[in-house]
Amino acid sequence: MHYLSELLQQVMAWILPVAERLGAPGLALIAFLDSSFLSLPQVGDALIVALTIQHPSRWMLYSAATTVGSTAGCFILYSIARKGGEAFLRRRFTEDQIERALGLFQRYGLLAVIVPAMLPPPTPFKIFVLLAGLAGVRPVAFIVGIAIGRGFRFGGIGWLAYKYGPQATQYIKDNLATASLVVAGVVLIIGIAVIVVRRLRQQA
Repeated sequence: MHYLSELLQQVMAWILPVAERLGAPGLALIAFLDSSFLSLPQVGDALIVALTIQHPSRWMLYSAATTVGSTAGCFILYSIARKGGEAFLRRRFTEDQIERALGLFQRYGLLAVIVPAMLPPPTPFKIFVLLAGLAGVRPVAFIVGIAIGRGFRFGGIGWLAYKYGPQATQYIKDNLATASLVVAGVVLIIGIAVIVVRRLRQQA
């Protein structure tokens, strides 16, 4: 975990023993807090790696628990934005951030949630979650989209930890951003292709 900042190392020193005692439920709880009320970038990734190194056969369980917790936390933010609307967003983000994100959301729909959900920090993921609520995305569609994006992200981290063991931290540092961008790009291309095909069929 040497690739984490000094502050995050201090946070990990406090959180890791708790996560080790609680196991998968602990990962779910921390992911829930990170995706809703707190901001703990990279901590969820580091916890998946740390616990998978200790218990390699549980990598899918840890990845799934983190995905479930993160999805639940995102749903809280989504629900707040759905009720609080634009005023809530403007208290948290700049006008430029909102306009750029809203432009992407209006153009790509749910893909504007799935793709950022796959990307590592410093991607401003939460603004897309909030915009989904503001735009009135159906709850079931939102949950499925977030689960897909987070599942790819945390599942990939868990698999890397399972495959590379203690060397996974350096491997993730060197390759996670690139790999995430590649996967997200593929998903985006497929999604755009589906949108185009649907529109062509509607016009036919």
